[in-house]
Amino acid sequence: MTDLAMPVAAARPRALRRAAPALLGYASVRVLGLLALALWSGARGKSAYTLLTARWDSLWYARVASGGYGYEVRLPNGDVHSDLAFFPLLPGLERLLADVTGLSYADAGFVVSLLASLAAAWGIFAVADHLYGPRAGVCAVLLWAVLPVGVVQSMAYSESLFTALAAWSLYAVLTGRWVSAGALALFAGLTRPVGLAVVAAVWTGAVTSFVRTRSAGVETGGATRTDGAVSATRAPALTARLAPFLRPALGMLLAPLGAAGYVLWVGHRTGRGPLGYLDVQAGWRNGFDGGYAFARFVAARLTSFPSALAGLALITGVGLLAWLYVTGVRQRQPLVLLVHSGVVTALALCASSYFGSKPRLLLPAFPLLLPLALALARARVTRSALVVGGAAVASAVYGAFWLNGSGPP
Repeated sequence: MTDLAMPVAAARPRALRRAAPALLGYASVRVLGLLALALWSGARGKSAYTLLTARWDSLWYARVASGGYGYEVRLPNGDVHSDLAFFPLLPGLERLLADVTGLSYADAGFVVSLLASLAAAWGIFAVADHLYGPRAGVCAVLLWAVLPVGVVQSMAYSESLFTALAAWSLYAVLTGRWVSAGALALFAGLTRPVGLAVVAAVWTGAVTSFVRTRSAGVETGGATRTDGAVSATRAPALTARLAPFLRPALGMLLAPLGAAGYVLWVGHRTGRGPLGYLDVQAGWRNGFDGGYAFARFVAARLTSFPSALAGLALITGVGLLAWLYVTGVRQRQPLVLLVHSGVVTALALCASSYFGSKPRLLLPAFPLLLPLALALARARVTRSALVVGGAAVASAVYGAFWLNGSGPP
């Protein structure tokens, strides 16, 4: 082992030990949620494991894993539900794990989700710890775990995988690991359409780095040549000046390749060109309308009782999201985090998709939780424990109720 490799290898156990309280707390919350789901489902004569692995989107991912793309369902109203709407990384991992271990594709999806959720929790801790310290990191992870729709983190869905890739990409940006940031953004773009949020964050961080590097060069009086020639003796100096720009530029180059590559492939496969993926999404009644459909949905809830209570709850939820975002701005949250959470939130709320799915679409916007994590970190331990414990119980009960409902999450 080289002198360079030794400290790197030693740093990994230290990082894991530092994150251990957060990961143990996260695992405890998820076990509580799964236990509540098992009890609730058993009382209704349903299988909790089936709800987690073999319903709704989980079936589509497993079908892609088993036979590749090409399956579609034509509905009586003319809509076409094509499996091309589902990005390939999760089913690819399911197929790989199933081939290696002999697991079913449903089982493989559950294992991938389980491991990805732990990786996501670790990534969220890493971001919060880097910015505000370990106690805030633990609080951020626990808040993400106790979200009302936290049970989705244990499903064979792509939210946990995407959040893991997004969190570690953002951490890489914050710590100046540009190639890693771009590579992780590439894989995030192969996981969900909202991978654009990670790409935007990486590009924002890289451009900010360019500006700061350029400003630092000007402030230190960096010389420029006017004769258009570069001598052999000046070449190393030029290379040294360009070095701070090369890695961010490479990160920017890598970041969009996953999403762009899949979208272009879908367009080629459907014969509809670069916009072919939008046609696939339109078959699912998904699109971006600036929030018009969601506003109509909320307004319709307000016309009668008791559905008006649901409408008011939705308005309150949107107001809370706005407050958390504005608070993050006031607390000078890094721009890359604001860009990521802003794009995720905008795509979730302004899409004309199935409205019951919007809460889970917000799971990757974990930077919105940082103001609350800071508040919990500054409170007394007993008070923070009571808040998180109560939220964990409420989340477990709600998750069990939600998954045992008629519609998909």
